[in-house]
Amino acid sequence: MIASCLCYLLLPAARLFRALSDAFFTCRKNALLAKSSSSQVEGDFAMAPRGPDQEECEGLLQQWREEGSSQMLSTASEGSLIDKGLAQSSLALLMDNPREENAASEDKWSSRQLSDLRAAENLDEPFPEMLEEEPLPEVEDSMWAAIPMQTDPQYADCVVLPVGALSTEDPAVVAWSIAPEPLPQEEAPIWPFEGLGQLQPPPVEIPYHEILWREWEDFSTQPDAQGLEAGDGPQFQFTLMSYNILAQDLMQQSSELYLHCHPDILNWNYRFVNLMQEFQHWDPDILCLQEVQEDHYWEQLEPSLRMMGFTCFYKRRTGCKTDGCAVCYKPTRFRLLCASPVEYFRPGLELLNRDNVGLVLLLQPLVPEGLGQVSVAPLCVANTHILYNPRRGDVKLAQMAILLAEVDKVARLSDGSHCPIVLCGDLNSVPDSPLYNFIRDGELQYHGMPAWKVSGQEDFSYQLYQRKLQAPLWPSSLGITDCCQYVTSCHPKRSEKRKYGRDFLLRFRFCSIACQRPVGLVLMEGVTDTKPERPAGWAESVLEEDTSELEPAFPRTVGTIQHCLHLTSVYTHFLPQRGCPEVTTMPLGLGTTVDYIFFSAESYENGNRTDHRLYQDGTLKLLGRLSLLSEEILWAANGLPNPFCSSDHLCLLASFGMEVTAP
Repeated sequence: MIASCLCYLLLPAARLFRALSDAFFTCRKNALLAKSSSSQVEGDFAMAPRGPDQEECEGLLQQWREEGSSQMLSTASEGSLIDKGLAQSSLALLMDNPREENAASEDKWSSRQLSDLRAAENLDEPFPEMLEEEPLPEVEDSMWAAIPMQTDPQYADCVVLPVGALSTEDPAVVAWSIAPEPLPQEEAPIWPFEGLGQLQPPPVEIPYHEILWREWEDFSTQPDAQGLEAGDGPQFQFTLMSYNILAQDLMQQSSELYLHCHPDILNWNYRFVNLMQEFQHWDPDILCLQEVQEDHYWEQLEPSLRMMGFTCFYKRRTGCKTDGCAVCYKPTRFRLLCASPVEYFRPGLELLNRDNVGLVLLLQPLVPEGLGQVSVAPLCVANTHILYNPRRGDVKLAQMAILLAEVDKVARLSDGSHCPIVLCGDLNSVPDSPLYNFIRDGELQYHGMPAWKVSGQEDFSYQLYQRKLQAPLWPSSLGITDCCQYVTSCHPKRSEKRKYGRDFLLRFRFCSIACQRPVGLVLMEGVTDTKPERPAGWAESVLEEDTSELEPAFPRTVGTIQHCLHLTSVYTHFLPQRGCPEVTTMPLGLGTTVDYIFFSAESYENGNRTDHRLYQDGTLKLLGRLSLLSEEILWAANGLPNPFCSSDHLCLLASFGMEVTAP
């Protein structure tokens, strides 16, 4: 009988102890998560626990009030020390909205438990003597205090962490760094809880300016293939940046690609400030942008860039697209000679039914007056964003051919040569792909090649039915030769033969065809019924030009396309110090390179043959570049975009020098 009574007395006490223990350790877990700087951890693990049934909770609370908390705690547990105030608040929380599963109740649960835990930690009085145990030692809570959130007025719609003390003196880098500085490892406190071992605090994030540090690689003092340094003679030096800034509309249409990002850093107002800080920090003379949303360009980007001293040109994509390409230059360094927008859409051609565009500018460098009577060759700058679809390599090649034809026309000089060229943009092709090799080597044999293989982005070799490239790649009606030149540029004299002037018609006076009766001529008495007789002095000579049938507008090669612009890449696409490839973007967490800056250079002989992959400086010299990063480093910063870089691409920056010659 006595044993039965003891069981009935101990059963409620055990249930209450389990409830208090669950609530207490849930408070500890939420406190740990509140000190972590990762928003993803909070979203994944800060979940409210399930409370007991309503009737059981009411019974436990009533029994607590009647019998007293000291007797139940001493009966249920002999080794654990729990603060009375914490126990009462945790039990009261069990009575608030049990089994409620909406997000509001979960947030309320977590916030109330965290506030109760902080109140218990900050109690000045020792634990009650009724527990008959020694109080817990005090623990320093400086590392575990919740990080205060503060709002910067220049970040309108987002909350950032305090900058803290940074080791760098660069104001632009300081403005980009929003994570607190890590504390020394030996100062990390340890929470001694009996039966749980020692819990280490979560690691503090490294500041972003230390993770995403990009070095400037200087080539100005390195000798070229001829043994001459780049700075030997007078030069006109300038910097050029190429940057896909991620249009806001495109980001919202593909929101599944940015689930790893906190919503605040995806806000356009936050991203716009970061982008402008990058432009101001690197201060390029020429700025080539892709994925520029039209309303953002006219309302914010163009006015801000104009205040920074740029003159801007913009070309929106055709159709219903809302983004496009922009090229901006400083009028204090260049004078505009011509601007040519390029549209790849051609009505009626299935090969060219996409809305991508490009922009080609011809700029004249302005030489300072102190150098006297000197001149610099014009500079052709081309910017584009090629189709993304990895399966349509035929479309990519056709779009690139149109751009190269426009560059050939704009950059062609009177003697048939080309002025220096810089071609940049998002080409949606990886290094050493057929499209990349075509731009660099100037030739591609495409006949029979699978269309997916052109850009090298994805491998679709497993598909049974693959689209293969057929010759000719584009129809003659496009007006572009297989050498990526406009027909009028290649054969300027051919169009003159079709001008029927007086001199051209007089050539037919003594030809045999003039004495032949035309086919289908209506017979009219006295008018067309007579046959002309050949005069005595007429000769049966034939015209020097063959007028029987005009040959095709231009000859077509079989399965091969070419260009003669002699382009090479600014970047090598490999990091020798790390032994891994460079990346410019990270779609779905996979690092790859699709952004490029190509510039005109001269190929030189390697042994007894000309190797198109080896170049020497020509009129345009590469003086330096901003290093790219590896996939591993970008993963450490939570990929792209992140609070430091507000685009899903990295910017490319290069410095060039142009020869200054006397007239």
